[in-house]
Amino acid sequence: MKILGIIPARGGSKSIPRKNIKDLGGKPLIAWTIDAAKEAGVFDLPADLSAKAIATAEASAKAGRLILSTDDFEIAEAGKKYGVEVPFMRPKELAEDKTPTLPVLQHAVNWLRENESYEPDAVMLLQPTAPLRQARHIVEAVELFKKSGADSVVSVVEIPGHFSPYWAVVEGEDGHAKLFVGDAIRKRITRRQDFPQKTYAHNGAIYLFKTKLLFGSPEPSLYGDNVRLYPMEEKYSVNIDSPEDWELAERMIQTASF
Repeated sequence: MKILGIIPARGGSKSIPRKNIKDLGGKPLIAWTIDAAKEAGVFDLPADLSAKAIATAEASAKAGRLILSTDDFEIAEAGKKYGVEVPFMRPKELAEDKTPTLPVLQHAVNWLRENESYEPDAVMLLQPTAPLRQARHIVEAVELFKKSGADSVVSVVEIPGHFSPYWAVVEGEDGHAKLFVGDAIRKRITRRQDFPQKTYAHNGAIYLFKTKLLFGSPEPSLYGDNVRLYPMEEKYSVNIDSPEDWELAERMIQTASF
């Protein structure tokens, strides 16, 4: 299976300025994701192929790839330093604050198809804001994807009991409080151990999906119908979206608690 790994890293970040190349534990934020992806080995080019040979039919048939999609030349140079491909610069209109991820991935796949005749079987989205994901997580997600025959595999983290939807409360149209799951509050499950099943939240570390889903009709997506969950431990699931998240990641790295 030919898997294209895509690391999206735009230059404009408001909550943490220049966060993608800001030093985290001794190296730029993007380097954590690049290093884990390279160590995983699932995106390796055949050893006998040069970078230029990737455009050939033979190379296209064999090679996985790992690329960086960025609009920022400084981020591009940092990515190259740590050994990731930067085959193009992302258009500015796909690097706005509110730009969704889907068109960024579509652009990357289309560019490689049109310019290098490269068409992967599957795409893995690796967001640099999840720096504590390990190489083994990437490998295990790929193994699950292959064995299950799923349309996609998504990494998740278990929701702590006190945030579980089985304990969540909402206000009904009549103004009366009720459990989110629909039952009266008096029917609240008192022990977390008695929940009917585990519940999960996306942790943003891994999205792996069949390439054709990006261009599916009537609704392009990263998921498809057959979605499998890949649970990860909470300590690997830090997703940096705020200065507080950054501080948490720094503490975990400093104390080697992941």
